[in-house]
Amino acid sequence: MRVLILEDISETRDWLKSLTERAFPGDTIVETASMIREARQMMPRGYDIALLDLGLPDGSGLTLLREIKADAPDTTCIITTVMGDDATVVSALSAGADGYLLKESPGAVLIRQLQQITDGVPALSPSIARRIMQHFRYTGPSENSDLNLTDRESEVLALIGRGLRNAEVARTLGITENTVAGYIKDVYRKLGISSRAEAAWHAARLGLAPR
Repeated sequence: MRVLILEDISETRDWLKSLTERAFPGDTIVETASMIREARQMMPRGYDIALLDLGLPDGSGLTLLREIKADAPDTTCIITTVMGDDATVVSALSAGADGYLLKESPGAVLIRQLQQITDGVPALSPSIARRIMQHFRYTGPSENSDLNLTDRESEVLALIGRGLRNAEVARTLGITENTVAGYIKDVYRKLGISSRAEAAWHAARLGLAPR
């Protein structure tokens, strides 16, 4: 596993690296960057997970997040920040974030949240998970919107809700990755969402389980 950490404060960067190495012991390679331009140059190396701060000296981490999702959509992108307000959380999820962790959380909590990624569980600080639920309670799609999902779209939603990547979904269902991408696009459009963290929330809300 390869992990990239984008964080401009050296002490916090070292702390996150230590937590990540503890969360994923073994052959995990953890590399760090302090600026967006530095991280952008490193991305061709290929990473399984990217931990991205939002406020960097040369811009917002959301800029790099969008670039990663466009060029390497299978990379699991987790926002690591001190900002937990609704507007920032929703902006990050809308940009494609797969998780959102508050750096104020105890190290043990962050380690546990990171470890859950391998089980297909989005890395969300408990307070952020509550905010997402409250947000959808008041602003989410109507109750009947999920009735428009076809059986195949529901299967795809269940699988990506578990954290499977497009290639894994394709193998499971015996279809091509391009077809999976098409289904995901349709599911996102029908549910009014734009990230896998939101997809996981809807899959759990609908009680979906892979067939």
